[in-house]
Amino acid sequence: MRGNQIRKGFGMKISAYAAKKAKGALEPFAFEPGRIRENEVEIEVTHCGICHSDVHMLDNDWGMTAYPFVPGHEIVGTVTQAGPAAGHLAKGDRVGVGWQASSCGSCEWCEKGCETCCRKNIGVIVGRHGGFADRVRVDGRFAFPIPETLKSESAAPLLCGGITVYKPLRDLARPWSRVGVIGIGGLGHFALQFARAFGCDVTAFSTTPDKDKEAKRLGAHHFVCTTKGGLFEKLAGTFDLLISAVTADLAWDSWMGLLRPYGTLVVVGASPGMIQVAPFSLIVGNRGVRGSVIGDPHLIREMLGFAARHKIGAEAEVLPMSQANEGLQRVRESKARYRIVLKR
Repeated sequence: MRGNQIRKGFGMKISAYAAKKAKGALEPFAFEPGRIRENEVEIEVTHCGICHSDVHMLDNDWGMTAYPFVPGHEIVGTVTQAGPAAGHLAKGDRVGVGWQASSCGSCEWCEKGCETCCRKNIGVIVGRHGGFADRVRVDGRFAFPIPETLKSESAAPLLCGGITVYKPLRDLARPWSRVGVIGIGGLGHFALQFARAFGCDVTAFSTTPDKDKEAKRLGAHHFVCTTKGGLFEKLAGTFDLLISAVTADLAWDSWMGLLRPYGTLVVVGASPGMIQVAPFSLIVGNRGVRGSVIGDPHLIREMLGFAARHKIGAEAEVLPMSQANEGLQRVRESKARYRIVLKR
């Protein structure tokens, strides 16, 4: 019985790296996890990606960080304990965990398979400790078996960064779609790979001219340097789907002009400021602007299988967990090409 895997009493302390204040450096930290719940699994962390959301949470940019704060929500590891209500997972299974740790399981949205919309959804690093640690616990519904062909360091960033761009492509792209990816960074490099695998005609947009060859290697058919003039005139009415994967304030109305009728601009990068778009640019051509957030459990399982079949994964720099501060700084300064993954 799976319940026999639960240790009696309280578990051993979890060793982690935590910040004591906003923008503070991570320091060694230990905490008592308490008894494992019936629906939980405990995972021995082997790899954990660094997402820009970890930086936002560390700095309390979104006003919801509790300290001490242990970052990390792109986790791959091995199940060490499983509660009786997490019976689909067993000790020794290699699993991954993304942004979400739990949901209520019974509301309108959970019953529809839209757990990300649950008002009681819980983030792995929101009010709880994340994966910059030797172990982590989550609701078993949010721990996903990793296909054998995916390396752990390539799979970990898929669980947040990868699913973030997979979902809007799955919703809106078709094999004949013309897709533009704005920003070839952590999110953008996933978007190029997935869009190419979907069979789309793919254009990469970047402010960095020397990313031309890399963008095409990752899946782009075309490359456009956005610092050169005339792009909005030359490419007007070209794209069915634009994915904004940057955290910069863009000339949103100009980008809307690149869409074909019924085209959509999807925002996945947490850009500052306001999105200002002329109503007429939406009305004419039935164009739209929408956001997209991570993905529900069934989509994450689907994405992992798709990534394994098409050999899609993160291009990652691997650092030891002890260098978590250095890794965070590289992400903060946008120096990662294209993701940083910590290894225990």
